[in-house]
Amino acid sequence: MAGLDLSGLVPIVEDLLLQDVVRIALPASGEPELDPATGLYTHPVGDIVYEGKGAVQSAYTADVTASTPNTNLPWVAETRSRYRMFTPLSVPIAEKDTIVTVVQVHAGGDVTLLGRQWRVQDPSIGGTLGVVRITMLDQIAGQVA
Repeated sequence: MAGLDLSGLVPIVEDLLLQDVVRIALPASGEPELDPATGLYTHPVGDIVYEGKGAVQSAYTADVTASTPNTNLPWVAETRSRYRMFTPLSVPIAEKDTIVTVVQVHAGGDVTLLGRQWRVQDPSIGGTLGVVRITMLDQIAGQVA
């Protein structure tokens, strides 16, 4: 029995969804540096694994605030800003803790994404019927323009 072939959909989905440019880079050593032009701290860029068409979207889940196990202690101020990155299937799988940056948005796109950085949470979501690679991200705090 022949399986479902989605290869004909790949170029259509890529053209509709992957309209921005994303950069996937290995984490660089060194501390974040203050960008005097924006007033934001930026992480140094490591070796670039991929730079090309892609998209980053919110994962539409509520932020999670972790609490410490002892009820007498305050809440831990650690939240997760969950996002998803979409890239072509030909792009190498981004490893955990790889850094993702939006470097260009399409006309009419959300320019507030430019320069933001996210950390890859897990290697890409896999599936036997995928047409794009989906990678879960967590926004690096202090990167909102």
